[in-house]
Amino acid sequence: MVGVISKFFTNIVNKYLPDPLVFAILLTIITFFLGITITPHSAMDMVNMWGDGFWNLLGFAMQMALVLVTGHALASSSPVKRAMTRLASVAKTPAQGVMLVGFSSAVACAINWGFGLVVGAMFAREVARRIPKSDYRLLIATAYMGFLTWHGGLSASIPLVAATKGNPMEKIAGLIPISSTIFTTYNIFITVALIILVPMLARMMMPKENEIIAIDPALLQDDTAAVVKALGPEATWAEKIEESRILALVVGVLGIVYLGAYFAKKGFDINVNTVNMIFLTAGVLLHKTPMAYVRAISAAARGTAGILIQFPFYAGIQIMMEHSGLGGIITNWFVNVATAETFPIMAFFSSALINFAVPSGGGHWVVQGPFVIPAAQALGADLGKAAMAIAYGEAWMNMAQPFWALPALAIAGLGVRDIMGYCVTALIFSGVIFIVGLHFL
Repeated sequence: MVGVISKFFTNIVNKYLPDPLVFAILLTIITFFLGITITPHSAMDMVNMWGDGFWNLLGFAMQMALVLVTGHALASSSPVKRAMTRLASVAKTPAQGVMLVGFSSAVACAINWGFGLVVGAMFAREVARRIPKSDYRLLIATAYMGFLTWHGGLSASIPLVAATKGNPMEKIAGLIPISSTIFTTYNIFITVALIILVPMLARMMMPKENEIIAIDPALLQDDTAAVVKALGPEATWAEKIEESRILALVVGVLGIVYLGAYFAKKGFDINVNTVNMIFLTAGVLLHKTPMAYVRAISAAARGTAGILIQFPFYAGIQIMMEHSGLGGIITNWFVNVATAETFPIMAFFSSALINFAVPSGGGHWVVQGPFVIPAAQALGADLGKAAMAIAYGEAWMNMAQPFWALPALAIAGLGVRDIMGYCVTALIFSGVIFIVGLHFL
């Protein structure tokens, strides 16, 4: 049954899902017209909001581009490739391979979303190399499906922000400690259940051998450009210092000392910047020379085009949703009909709908928090569960929103239509887990 469903959605996606940039443009148009029809704002107001917000995610876009290129460069180093090869060798059949990718990605994303998103796609490529009869599209889709666990894990942005002083909801509801969000029975159940579900679901979605689409072998070739360049006796001083292992060691030591001091002061606080610092420090050390690392980064940078061009469009959409009040109106459609018992489910579905326009955990807290949290207080609903409902809705609908798939697709060399049919299938079955956890636990 699962295979039939995934095949159906794959056919639908192949016919109707446009390129992610076109998808973002269509969402911009839809948000614009909803803003001028169901909010009191004029067309010019919406234009100004869009333009004012268009560049608001430049810092985040740079962070995500660096997650991609530093993660890719790290994974292309010889020691990491050998480690992934040894782990991938555990799987002997296509079924074992796809289940291993699903489990590894789900666990990695629960530890840190940026780490899991990049390493999961890298590991899927390695499994595809070792098991030639694997369906490469399903392997990459499975790596992305592991992203379902991120908002219940240690790097979950909404519960971490809700527990941080100075966050937008502190004056309304006070701080919501992580003991009421991440470390709750229902969240542990949901996260563990997803870690189990993703590999099992991937196994059931495997196409028959005669239905596997051949993949260009060039996509699976190792990048040999990042090796240390051998210098002859005629090498110039400039060439020698470019291939200096001492300079790479200096950078590595600086990074290690900084990270050690940071974690000693902040505790286990892993965010996008610390992930990038870890990736960069380890990458420079493992590639051994500055220019070897530059070559690895250059090879990885080709995949950042989608991130660089699409993030500004989503920044514009987010500001239109936030400043026009459209996000609040949509949220209120759901929470106004909720009871204390059904409130988490209503908040979950409202978050899922808004995720099409605001595919960002932090963005959801800004757009939805001012409406969801006061409503939860008025109904006497659990504030921690209300916050997690927003978080889960965002994580869940990522399976139908291609925004976060961009890094994985860039690493894999695939298009969004290659994986999204499988991801929509995962959306359907994982929804049961989220609903059970939110309503019954």
